Amino acid sequence: MNTLLSIEKRNAVLLNMASLLHAERPGIIAANKKDLSAYDGNDLSMYDRLKVNEAKVDEMINAVTHLASQEDPVGVERFRFTHQNGIQVYNKTASFGTVLIIYESRPDVTVEAAGIAFKSGNKILLKGGKESINSNLKIVDLWHKALDQAGASKDWVEYLQFDRTETQRFLEKPTQQVDLIVPRGGERLIAFVKEHAACPVIVSGRGNNFVYVHREADMDMALNIIVNAKTAKISACNALDKVLIDKNLPNKEAFVRDLIFNLKAYNVEILGDEAFAKYEGIDLIPTEAIWYEEFLDYKIVIGEIASNQDAIQKINTYSGGHSAAIITTNALEANLFMENVDVAAVYHNASTRFTDGGQLGLGGELAISTDKLHQRGPIGLQHLVTNKWYVHGEGQTR
Repeated sequence: MNTLLSIEKRNAVLLNMASLLHAERPGIIAANKKDLSAYDGNDLSMYDRLKVNEAKVDEMINAVTHLASQEDPVGVERFRFTHQNGIQVYNKTASFGTVLIIYESRPDVTVEAAGIAFKSGNKILLKGGKESINSNLKIVDLWHKALDQAGASKDWVEYLQFDRTETQRFLEKPTQQVDLIVPRGGERLIAFVKEHAACPVIVSGRGNNFVYVHREADMDMALNIIVNAKTAKISACNALDKVLIDKNLPNKEAFVRDLIFNLKAYNVEILGDEAFAKYEGIDLIPTEAIWYEEFLDYKIVIGEIASNQDAIQKINTYSGGHSAAIITTNALEANLFMENVDVAAVYHNASTRFTDGGQLGLGGELAISTDKLHQRGPIGLQHLVTNKWYVHGEGQTR
């Protein structure tokens, strides 16, 4: 077991990493080009997540630099109590120990998620996908250099070059201590980890996010939000997949035609229920099961809904528990929606694209949890801790 590194040493490692990422920028991009050339899939969102360019490296540098500036999340006092016999009781945050991050295609996870877990005092095990192997190994080599420069053991960050069978075996019977697993990827990966893991798993589940255009919506606002949430980044789990339009929306036909025009400008495939399939540019949904799907593509489903209550019920039935938004000028209707929609992040008059640790003030995220334990939504630095009781006595017995 590694002894907890001091906050000064953890911060030094992170700042070393920032310098190395800057110095080794050409090498990182060159390694990533090998991965991009070898990628033979036709998954647009996977390719988008795999790609590392100048801007991505800048984001990596900013992430570790910001982490180094944040307060230590370990040892924060959460509760104190003095027993009548004089015992002093404290509850403080504590690191988990060893965190395994299993992920697909995103080399930036090797920096940002690992950085959050490391700053939280944890040893990091990384298991990336084969599609990003060159990028990941290059970045892990930088982690080892950053640790070495700070006089810390390279064991704090370890990359597991396992195939699927070896990964399953490790999940079921780890050959070293693993305290927490965080899968970052599609539903198949998450299901695989949940099925085989022998320790707690934080589930970063599917998106399948909804926007409800209430009958008292600002039309221009609704249009801008839908187009942004759908098209800004299709590979993001906070992207929009479903739009519910109130059947009593004034000038509904004009709004729908404007929406079709704007989405088609981005080559978005538009599917609709029977109420909307009559419009040119909208195809009828094949089955009701499509309401469950997360697309991660230029594809969207539009449906008619009778009321706010019906919208709440539909979202709670079909969504992935990630994000949902209501567009309305009616504050009471907005509150009703926000209190009753069962998702990690709920919005009033804003794009679902803000469900992100950096955007919500956390400075970054390890994952976006769709579970309710132990943290829901973006998991930032202050959430990647457990707790411990510290009890000081002077010989008291019970």
